[in-house]
Amino acid sequence: QVQLVESGGGLVQPGGSLRLSCAASGLIFSFYGMGWYRQAPGKQRELVTYITNYGKTNYADSVKGRLTISGDNAKNTVYLQMNSLKPEDTAVYYCKAHGEGRNDYWGQGTQVPVSK
Repeated sequence: QVQLVESGGGLVQPGGSLRLSCAASGLIFSFYGMGWYRQAPGKQRELVTYITNYGKTNYADSVKGRLTISGDNAKNTVYLQMNSLKPEDTAVYYCKAHGEGRNDYWGQGTQVPVSK
């Protein structure tokens, strides 16, 4: 059974930092690209950043230079380092595993409110 479990969310002040983790089990991690998505209240879920299974990354323009994705194949975990957070970064953050020709898997989400 595949599971993706996010952690690390919580209230943070504008300008602050947070690191999210997504631990995967039940799949061969190196076969999958991993993405972080977010959904703000009243808005559609959007892609924030993605790392392929060979390490190539891409970022939404709104987060470039502030958010960094990284992966640890030994721990089956992907991270999202978030710096210089803004109120507009407030959302529920989800990780997703995507493998070519394979099912996609989602985590349950972790809340990140950015507020004074």
